[in-house]
Amino acid sequence: MDLAGNVAGMWPGRPRSAAAGGLLTDVAALPPRLALGGALVYHGASKLRGEGPAQTGQFFEAVGIKPGEALARVTGWAEVLAGALSLLGVGTRLAALTVLATQLVAVSKVHAPKGFDVTKGGYEYNVALMAIALGLLLRGPGKLSVHEGLEHLAEGRGARRWLRRARPSPVLRALKLVK
Repeated sequence: MDLAGNVAGMWPGRPRSAAAGGLLTDVAALPPRLALGGALVYHGASKLRGEGPAQTGQFFEAVGIKPGEALARVTGWAEVLAGALSLLGVGTRLAALTVLATQLVAVSKVHAPKGFDVTKGGYEYNVALMAIALGLLLRGPGKLSVHEGLEHLAEGRGARRWLRRARPSPVLRALKLVK
């Protein structure tokens, strides 16, 4: 028996397939979202607090990213907002694209010449963040997210729900687009 089958057996009265396929799949999206979101909020906030903008700005200018301080603030806010979106599970794909863009710049401007090893300033950590972001970009936030709650509200209930699924409102179409 596989791991999902063993875990599914822990919920009495639930069919194995429903518990294994549904709940585990829904819960599986949480750790990557929370890890990525937490890391981004932390790193973005450090660029915005106290001497962070000036220090990060000087570093940016040293590696050829100008104007340094202004772009340090933009990067900090982009990371904080993308992290918050990822934590909440709303606008997750936009957050993932933001991570991919910022990390590609970080690798190309700073980490690539230092190799893979993160202890030598390499891009190991950046690759991990990009892999998580790519997974969220492809999968979306999952059912345990603010986005899913908003979709349910936009769909309505009962017969109205079926009608809206057949002819979704502009709000529902927009929600599904930015998932």
